[in-house]
Amino acid sequence: MTDSSGSDQANEAAPAALRARSDANADGAVFISYASQDAAIAAALVEALERHGLACWIAPRDVKAGALYADAIVRAISSAKALVLVLSASAIASSHVGKEIERASSKKRPIIALRIDAAPLTPALEYFLSESQWVEAPAGNINAAYAKLIEAIHEPERPAPGTIGAVTRETSGGAASAPPPGSRRNRILLAAALAVAALALSALLADKLWLSKRAKSELAAAPVASAPPAATPAGSAISEKSIAVLPFEDLSEHKDQEYFSDGLSEDLIDLLTKVPELHVPARASSFYFRGQHATIAEIAKALSVAYVLEGSVRKAGGTIRVRTELIRADNGYNVWSETYDHDLKDVFKVQDEIAGRVVTALRAALPAAKTVAAGRTDNTDAYNQYLLGRNFQNLFTEEGSRHALEAYKRAIALDPHYAAAYSGLAFVEANIGDTTGDPSGITRAMAAAERAIALAPNDAAGYGVRGYLRTAFLWDWDGATQDFNRVVALDPNAELLPRSALAQAQGRLTDSIALMRESVRADPLVALQWSVLGSYLIQSGNLQEARAALSRALEIDPDYSVAQLGLAEADLVEGHLNEALAKAHEIRDPVWHFFTSAIIEQSLQHPRESQQALDALIKIGASQAAYQIAEVYAWRGEKEQAFGWLDRAYAQRDGGLHHLKLDPYIASLRADPRYGALLRKINLPE
Repeated sequence: MTDSSGSDQANEAAPAALRARSDANADGAVFISYASQDAAIAAALVEALERHGLACWIAPRDVKAGALYADAIVRAISSAKALVLVLSASAIASSHVGKEIERASSKKRPIIALRIDAAPLTPALEYFLSESQWVEAPAGNINAAYAKLIEAIHEPERPAPGTIGAVTRETSGGAASAPPPGSRRNRILLAAALAVAALALSALLADKLWLSKRAKSELAAAPVASAPPAATPAGSAISEKSIAVLPFEDLSEHKDQEYFSDGLSEDLIDLLTKVPELHVPARASSFYFRGQHATIAEIAKALSVAYVLEGSVRKAGGTIRVRTELIRADNGYNVWSETYDHDLKDVFKVQDEIAGRVVTALRAALPAAKTVAAGRTDNTDAYNQYLLGRNFQNLFTEEGSRHALEAYKRAIALDPHYAAAYSGLAFVEANIGDTTGDPSGITRAMAAAERAIALAPNDAAGYGVRGYLRTAFLWDWDGATQDFNRVVALDPNAELLPRSALAQAQGRLTDSIALMRESVRADPLVALQWSVLGSYLIQSGNLQEARAALSRALEIDPDYSVAQLGLAEADLVEGHLNEALAKAHEIRDPVWHFFTSAIIEQSLQHPRESQQALDALIKIGASQAAYQIAEVYAWRGEKEQAFGWLDRAYAQRDGGLHHLKLDPYIASLRADPRYGALLRKINLPE
């Protein structure tokens, strides 16, 4: 793919609606990632691969006319057989290439690098290529490199996606082979292997991650397990007042409307959560089972529900067909099924009819209730853009947030009174502002949240996002409390994690733990929530229950970094250093690698290694991790630098700053008058 020069040109012609590539060869093709300066080499590579029967996807050739450029690339990577990177100095410097590599890694696509020069990799690129295969392309013997590359692409299927063993790079024509990126990464990240051997990562990390893009990126990836983990405690009764809404299947001709079918499912979840006394697991838990072969009974047991609603969506032109089926889990009985054929403009009518049928079917168990929808639009084009925005937002990446931002803006342009679109806009504006260190993003986010509330004062979404902004970035604790109380009044099943974070920020750890215990009971298949509970329990000294909660998180998502950090810390607190280090090797996030490495190396009295890790953290995280940099300096006893970075975190409205009151890393600063002054600036008592 090209760098900014190519994407800017393509985006000028981008339409309002997303159109996924539907060519017959899109699925299973080899995605070619390259910088625009290497376009000729990339074109020759494509010609060689396709001559040997390997279908390729390369921009701009395979971006359909009128398609949204970045969206076509994201979808192409998601459906690719493998990603081949033309690795050069230009590619290393290209932010767009970096995003493609990160996307392929998150989707567990094999990455194979064709290296055409000896330019050194950045730490971030070293991280993502550490387990990749790659081939040297020495001058004068490119055909031999092509042969090795084709052999690597045709390599027999590996045991599991995302577990590609690092291979020794082949040399062609007798050329000397440089060490693979993993070996250099091991030198640069020597301390990163010890990542979590720092005291008191505890609740602060997991909660901090909830309020930052780094946790969101982990929450985004839907975990896949061979079987659903058990969630219902032995002997506990499942209430008749409970239902799970599974993601509806996309039956559209080109299978390119999943964002729409997912959106329909999410909206049904939102509608049903507003029914008093009805327990409805949130999206993250219900969508856990996508792509698995779990039975209805297994799903219901894992989610602690008596009923399951499943269905499908076929969208064609201006019409939709929605098939739904309500199933009683204990006996597999079909309570009712229905097929709805409507114009697309009647999509909200369909949602209301389905929700109404569910309530009617469960009437014996529920009080008289009527589903209430607020913040909607009558404009189906605006609704389509809103669903696109929510789909991109759920990727929880900076790139996804930027696409979501544009989609929400298009939705608002089509319907200036669309409250839900303003709520979504507020969230992604804040996320981008926190990622880039631009406090004006928080200002824009707050304005959007206020607009959402003004347009739909009876919709919980606007109050929820404003409460989040007030907690994480504005330090308006009373205002956040009022917002979250309003959310609960409007939506009895509202998520408890934001309120727990608010309590933790104010130093009310017991309240935080109680809220998180209730949260995991209500929504049992969200790794983040179990991790937050485990981390709070470590901070409280309850290590046995903390281990159980963190292990539960890893059952749900074996690669979840926050849970790995927590378990490593529990080992460390109990003096099991070797076990802690073994767990640290599993942690993948580069920012947290460098952050924890700097701290633990200092604890081990390795100042040179600590400084190397800190320098790397500053290089990649100055805009997004100013607070964490301050923590490292404080841990090292370098107060002037620590306060300097805390001042920067304050100026940037850093989402981590609200942890200041209980943060153990800042302990060395508490006797300094500047610490008390900073607490007062963020409205916390000393």
